[in-house]
Amino acid sequence: MTTHTPRIVDLSETQPNTRRGGDLRAMLTPTAVGATTGFMGLAIVQPGERIGEHYHPYSEEFVYVVSGLLEVDLDGVAHKMRPDQGLLIPVNMRHRFRNVGNVEARMVFHLGPLAPRPELGHVDTEETEAQGSPPERTGVGS
Repeated sequence: MTTHTPRIVDLSETQPNTRRGGDLRAMLTPTAVGATTGFMGLAIVQPGERIGEHYHPYSEEFVYVVSGLLEVDLDGVAHKMRPDQGLLIPVNMRHRFRNVGNVEARMVFHLGPLAPRPELGHVDTEETEAQGSPPERTGVGS
């Protein structure tokens, strides 16, 4: 068993990822802290923005809404989420998030286990305005 030194990561140390919509910040990752079983981050979604539909072929996704009002589509069925609510998204379930409120929404996400390779961890199923290109497989993000 590998032992890692605890490390606090500040949001300001992370780079924004806006490729799928919203501002996704991968914080506690294999690269950043040596995580071996999953990764955690924060999604910041402005009013009217969305995180495009995608799924994870190897990982469950755990979501916790910190602030704002979100609507999440799970395999095409819409569900409202508000602060202090959590959600488990099973492996291979298509999902997208929309900020349906009038203030910034923030949600913490954690994915685990890790995919065998980062590029296999995330499959986009729709194009977002930020992408401007066909769906692809990528490893980081909600």
